[in-house]
Amino acid sequence: MPSATPPSAAPEQPSSKVAIFGALAANLAIAVVKFVASYFTGSSAMLSEGIHSLVDTINEWLLLLGLSRSQRPADARRPFGYGRELYFWAFVVSVCIFGIGGGVSLYEGVEHLRHPEPLQDPTWNYWVLGIAFLLDGGSFLLARRTFNAQRRGVGFWRAFHSSKDPGTFVVLFEDAADLLGLSVAFLGVYLSHTLNMPALDGVASLGIGLILLTVATLLLRETKSLLMGEPAEVDVLQHVTTVVCTDEAVAAAEEPLSSYLGPEELLIVVRVRFQPQLSAQEVAVAVARVQAAVQQQLPHIKHVFIQPME
Repeated sequence: MPSATPPSAAPEQPSSKVAIFGALAANLAIAVVKFVASYFTGSSAMLSEGIHSLVDTINEWLLLLGLSRSQRPADARRPFGYGRELYFWAFVVSVCIFGIGGGVSLYEGVEHLRHPEPLQDPTWNYWVLGIAFLLDGGSFLLARRTFNAQRRGVGFWRAFHSSKDPGTFVVLFEDAADLLGLSVAFLGVYLSHTLNMPALDGVASLGIGLILLTVATLLLRETKSLLMGEPAEVDVLQHVTTVVCTDEAVAAAEEPLSSYLGPEELLIVVRVRFQPQLSAQEVAVAVARVQAAVQQQLPHIKHVFIQPME
């Protein structure tokens, strides 16, 4: 067996479930107070922010649903398991952010520009925005800590593009959009009240909508890629090849084919040429031995298929 440390030998990655629960609790509380503030003040930006937080709350619930369903054991209908359910629901969340969050915020902004209404006492808005910023900030820090622990020193954008756990990066980007949206909403409320220009509140709603559309576009791209199936990292494939070729019965092996079925669930197919003098029974024994060696070295590879070549 190779003496090199396998790529998966690092400590177990922290679960994204904690970050999702934190974001769910924060967004539910924030949505309620934002809608109350919007009702009493008539602020379009605050209404957009309330819709934004409500959509985020639903999104967190969908992520938890996907996480739960993805952990079901394999059965006759799904012999490779249900790992990609998480990717499906993460994609649905991205669509919700784009269509509901971004779309409704843009609509509210346009309507307020067409029919501007002066803000009433903005004190409600300031209090709600301050509380929301603290709660969203705490949720963002929790999600960022989880994401940073998973990326293990890799650059942020590289880690984002290579991450196989949408439960973490979706929450992180949602919370970042929340904080940006709250900042824009504060400017909209403050400037529209101070300058007596109600239309600026509508402009703030448009800004919030554009922020959500930008974040949703990034998430749609990444979750679509995961849903379609992403290959394993180069170092993982190289390690698999090393383990396979170490077996004395193996004469040569092609580069493995791979696909992630879930954040910690990988499928590998390796075409192997065995020593020509081996009998069919000896090849079958060698196949089982190589499969066991690969899974021992890389436990997150749940399915290993060795295809003997002529």
